[in-house]
Amino acid sequence: MATEVSRRGKAAHSTRLSIVSHGAPRHHFPTYANLLAAIAREGIEDLDRIITDSLAIADPRAALMRACQGVVDFAIQRPAMFELIARHDLLGGAGGNLRATTGQWLVALTERLREARPDAELAHALALWAGVQGLGVMLGRRGAEAITPQKVEPNAVLAVLLAGALGDG
Repeated sequence: MATEVSRRGKAAHSTRLSIVSHGAPRHHFPTYANLLAAIAREGIEDLDRIITDSLAIADPRAALMRACQGVVDFAIQRPAMFELIARHDLLGGAGGNLRATTGQWLVALTERLREARPDAELAHALALWAGVQGLGVMLGRRGAEAITPQKVEPNAVLAVLLAGALGDG
């Protein structure tokens, strides 16, 4: 019940911000998942531009670092959207084929990683992606404050993650 109240509250809050009636989403979206997919689409499009533009940088190491920075920056600036984008359990069957976009992120990341490290395996790219996503969520939700009194420098952590994926460290 608490989950349903939370879901209804989020939908009501979103509709208030959109200046539409609280019932409007239910009239336009057959399921809650369809509503979330519609909300997520904007964030996915924004993050896709960030990742695509970053990975287009000529030097693969610089491209990977910039893409990772862009993802973490997005997560810090828009934590709820970032978490929603990662909820494939909600978005998978919600329509809009959002996975077609988000699935390409790992493919592109893996390709650029292999340019810098030809022996890189999918596991290296997955480890990098998981670390970047985890860092983004942790910093976006201020989780680092609960585990360390020191300020966490995202670029320092990203450099360690990238060095591991590239086999540098």
